[in-house]
Amino acid sequence: MGLDTRQSLIAELEEAIASGSSDKRMDTLRRVTDLFLGESDRLNDAQVGVFDDVLCRLMKRIETSALVELSGQLAPVDNAPTEVVRRLARNDEIAVAGPVLTQSTRLSADDLVEIAQSKGQQHLLAISGRSTLTKTVTDVLIDRGNRDVAHRLADNSGARFSENGFTRLVRNAETDEMLAEKLGARADVPVPLLRDLLLKATEAVRGRLLSRAPPATRDEVQRVLEKISKELGKESAPRDFTQAQKGILAMKKEGRLNEDALLEFAQRRLYEQTVAALSMLSTAPIELIATLMKSARSSGLLVPCRAAGLKWPTVSAILVSRFAHRTMSEGDLTQARDDFYRLSQPSAQRILRFWQIRSSTIKETTAAVG
Repeated sequence: MGLDTRQSLIAELEEAIASGSSDKRMDTLRRVTDLFLGESDRLNDAQVGVFDDVLCRLMKRIETSALVELSGQLAPVDNAPTEVVRRLARNDEIAVAGPVLTQSTRLSADDLVEIAQSKGQQHLLAISGRSTLTKTVTDVLIDRGNRDVAHRLADNSGARFSENGFTRLVRNAETDEMLAEKLGARADVPVPLLRDLLLKATEAVRGRLLSRAPPATRDEVQRVLEKISKELGKESAPRDFTQAQKGILAMKKEGRLNEDALLEFAQRRLYEQTVAALSMLSTAPIELIATLMKSARSSGLLVPCRAAGLKWPTVSAILVSRFAHRTMSEGDLTQARDDFYRLSQPSAQRILRFWQIRSSTIKETTAAVG
């Protein structure tokens, strides 16, 4: 593009702006855009910069419909005017921002992070569909995005996730079977998190996960499923707490039953003693504690722990030790810690009393019917 063309563009731009005519400005925008698209593969950076200046000035006084058209035209162009694309991407109208958010290579990771942090769900959804996404971008999308955003990210083979990002998606998948299936179909889910995903999925979802698993991970999924089946069989076997209860009662009479003793039981993975000690310290029935210890979710077990006035290190040790053949991810432990601190001791004690009353009522009703 020569000097004459540049001067002609600027002159036409000044005339369009000065005329005050919307039709004139839109006609000029189309002519400038068509000229750029026809020459884009032969333009150098300086020449693209001229179009950037001209289009940015026109955009200030152009109707939304024209911006939608411009966005659709520039989105797939690799050397599209950068500032024009950045402004289109930040437009509040998703019809304007959507095409460039989804396609344009002119947007940097920093641009995408900024937009994802400040715009609404439709903008986040558009970003989630890009052919490639870095971990810094997906972290923000997962943090702020809704269910639709999470699903599109899980479907996007070009999206890369940090360990924290994957952890949060797997946690969300506990209550979202479709998301669980989409994550299970990815080849890049870390094995420990894949194991957690399979462990917390229903039998039906596990079967579909196996059928959808990519060849690279299908053998691993099958191996994990077989191991989970064996582990669940072991952990569901009845346990006898009789001796443990006797020992804990003796410790209480001698004044040796306290949080330090419970912590030691948990750290040594003495399951029966841990259950019996927590039952005694929280004044909850041992059957209730045993049931909560077996649950894949940690939220219920936090209640007697908080009711007993335990500190987080002890609670953490109990959560980690309750499954002999499973581990808690760092993400799950962090979530459990946050939930624990949000739960007050009086609230925990009220919840525990309610559970005990409900359990007693059910037993009495069952006995009366029997």
